[in-house]
Amino acid sequence: MTSEPAFRRAHSMAEDAARHLLARQHEDGHFVYELEADATIPAEYIFLNHFIGDPEPEIEAELGEYLRAIQSEETGGWPLFHEGPFDVSASVKAYYALKILGDDVNAPHMVRARKAILAHGGAEKSNVFTRYLLALFGQIPWHGTPAMPAELMLMPKWFPVNIWKMSYWSRTVIAPLLVIAAHRPLAANPTGAHCQELFCTPPSVRTQWQTNPTGSAWGEFFLWLDKLLHPLEKHVLPHLPFRRRALERAMTFCRERANGLDGLGAIFPAMANYVMAMHVLGVPPEHPDYSTARESVRRLLTPPKEERGGRPRYCQPCVSPVWDTALATHALLEAGVPADDPRIRAACDWLAERQITEVKGDWAINAPDLAPGGWAFQYRNDYYPDVDDTAVVGMLLHRVDAQRYADHIDRARRWIIGMQSSNGGWGAFDIDNNAEFLNSIPFADHGALLDPPTEDVTARCLSFLAQTGMPRDHEVIRNGIAFLRAMQMEDGSWFGRWGTNYIYGTWSVLCALNACGEDMSQPWIRKAVDWLKARQQPDGGWGEDGRSYWPEHRDDPPRASTPSQTAWAMLALMAAGEVDDPALERAVAYLEAVPRENERWQEELFTAVGFPRVFYLRYHGYAAYFPIWALARYARLKTANEKRVPWGM
Repeated sequence: MTSEPAFRRAHSMAEDAARHLLARQHEDGHFVYELEADATIPAEYIFLNHFIGDPEPEIEAELGEYLRAIQSEETGGWPLFHEGPFDVSASVKAYYALKILGDDVNAPHMVRARKAILAHGGAEKSNVFTRYLLALFGQIPWHGTPAMPAELMLMPKWFPVNIWKMSYWSRTVIAPLLVIAAHRPLAANPTGAHCQELFCTPPSVRTQWQTNPTGSAWGEFFLWLDKLLHPLEKHVLPHLPFRRRALERAMTFCRERANGLDGLGAIFPAMANYVMAMHVLGVPPEHPDYSTARESVRRLLTPPKEERGGRPRYCQPCVSPVWDTALATHALLEAGVPADDPRIRAACDWLAERQITEVKGDWAINAPDLAPGGWAFQYRNDYYPDVDDTAVVGMLLHRVDAQRYADHIDRARRWIIGMQSSNGGWGAFDIDNNAEFLNSIPFADHGALLDPPTEDVTARCLSFLAQTGMPRDHEVIRNGIAFLRAMQMEDGSWFGRWGTNYIYGTWSVLCALNACGEDMSQPWIRKAVDWLKARQQPDGGWGEDGRSYWPEHRDDPPRASTPSQTAWAMLALMAAGEVDDPALERAVAYLEAVPRENERWQEELFTAVGFPRVFYLRYHGYAAYFPIWALARYARLKTANEKRVPWGM
């Protein structure tokens, strides 16, 4: 072990990695890394092609190679995240997609997968979205899916169940799905592949398909309603005059938000459903709307394997350039790249140009008088900016040049203030999107129909407002901190909605409390610091995997430490004033020991989440810019007279 102080070693690592990070910058100033999910998105790309009858053999061959590569040796099926437990829905989709591609059912990998699926109750145990897919391919009857009449599009805002009470992602996925389900089409399925061997009970004789997702009285009511709606949906509703108007409303919703080559909602499930809805309605493939939507899906593919060192390509759920650019640039500033460096300015100018100032998106349903001013996650997604990206970009622009970007910062501040929910917190995309009873409908078995305020998003908004000058006694800040105090876990930690999990949430909140000027020695804050220190692993790092989203696994030991989660813990401790704690020296040693290629530390585990317990994410950039950020901050604070972190993050 070298005798050189930890802060000098940290500085050296951060400086070297930052040079490589700058080499990743695109000519126009932005950064973007791959965003990887589980087996479901590549499988669904294959299903889309075979639903419309337009296979892409070369692309699909690589997607099949990818699916085989991520099959679990331990369980025989496919998990929701790297080294995660078996998931029946992901496994059914992956198996059936491979069978469509021609994999022999007697091949060892198919036998292992089939045995695992049957051992876990069969394909009939799949989630709602998987069962819709199986119905489209004729593998289950349509009563195996929840009844979702297209007339939902006509429901006014005051009606208890309407699309405006649902989250942005639910709206954009459901609108085209209603069109598809109303027609009950059958996939072209050129290979004629089926997957009946995956069912423990033949679908033709099974009568009970829907479940009560929450176990509540509301859930029982919605189960009863589903049984009532199914015969109406089959025999009555299609013949009423409302049906045509409902379908037109759904397609108008999609067309208005089609978003060019960035796609409906800029997320794969909505984009794929829109293509299928147009196909069902007979829109020809050469129609500009159809061809643009199809190309938007193709753009989510990673490059072919010859451009990726032999690693097979996959389909991303979406892309993350605004998020990656803002976070990477924060890290570069921390690593000592001057704010007036042309490369920093290029990144900030690229971001500034993407502020949404003209379009009043769906968020305006609950705030019609609020002027737009946010940023989206993707290249373009003007109907759906989010306060999380907006806060991170706003903090960056303020940090780089508050005068140059004053108008952008001011618009963002006003928009974020206007997006605060009544309980003091912030949801990501909407205000007061918390009609919890809707999570009891059979369709909502994923438990993520809504976008309620969360700790991590609230923390980021508070950090931005405090960094840009809002005083601690301002009502907006006071209400936000009260929300965070109310949401603190008994052990002192905070939940992480968009990052895994309590490490992410606790990092976010401690940074916000520091930015807001809270006394970081208060007992409730020290409880969080003590929790974080107690979670440090013997190797000096921190780790937490997707199992922690299940209450019974919350305190399970992690599979391994990860560089990104270690960086979050380091940043959290420094925000709490723990710069001289030996835990940080041990963390530096951990990051020294982890292999690094250019700017990225080795990190296979997923450290982010789309929907807890249902859909997880691996941001390939997290293992680059977060360790740079933490190491550089540690090196700087160790040699500074002032140990307090001056920024919101």
